[in-house]
Amino acid sequence: MRRKIVAGNWKMNGSKDLVQQLVGQVREQVASLDVRAEVVIIPPALYVDSVVALCGSELVTGVQNVSQWQSGAYTGEVSSDMAKDLGCQYALVGHSERRQLFGESDDVVARKIEQVLASGLTAVLCVGETLEEREAGSAERVVANQVRQGLASVAGEQWSNIVVAYEPVWAIGTGKTATAEDAQAMHADIRRVLAEMGAPSETISVLYGGSVKADNAAALFAEPDIDGGLIGGASLKAEDFVSICRAFPVGA
Repeated sequence: MRRKIVAGNWKMNGSKDLVQQLVGQVREQVASLDVRAEVVIIPPALYVDSVVALCGSELVTGVQNVSQWQSGAYTGEVSSDMAKDLGCQYALVGHSERRQLFGESDDVVARKIEQVLASGLTAVLCVGETLEEREAGSAERVVANQVRQGLASVAGEQWSNIVVAYEPVWAIGTGKTATAEDAQAMHADIRRVLAEMGAPSETISVLYGGSVKADNAAALFAEPDIDGGLIGGASLKAEDFVSICRAFPVGA
């Protein structure tokens, strides 16, 4: 059975007070409620150490970005080894904002995937199309190319440390979301591409990352190829985030 995962990406939001209040509330509620998913908190890098200290056994921690280099004279970069050293278990790679705002290419994404796997972390490869690409009818091709190029060097047992997150760029921070059926169709296509690459496609978790909220999570998570969510704004409010974590259907 594939892992069910709900990961909260705080993006560039947070403070010491937020860490203390939010992580504690989420941990307490996850521990006391019937949550059938692995719950991941992904704060800005400066707060990773504080979040790790508060997660207990109920939550795990990830990092939003890592360098394509292992170490050296790269001022401002954070290596996957450093994230591992602090207690992270996951690392986002290729988030749409990294691609669009910071010019990360598929080649850079692939090198970051290699670093994450070498450190023993689980890489969450983010893929997704823009509105223009979707309207042009090229969404499936764009996403397939991102999967193939980002994971080109992954082989053998490394696949067990790969998660894919589909985030339609046009649905991030806009309040828009793909229908559950549209999301399911792209998730199934991603799984097809993984199978063509020789990956164990039926055991790799594929998450949806396009404006997941408490009121649409259940419909999304009920689809057969959607294994959870990469959550943005809703992860900054404990009640909303926990409601999403509880949205998996009985038996999932």
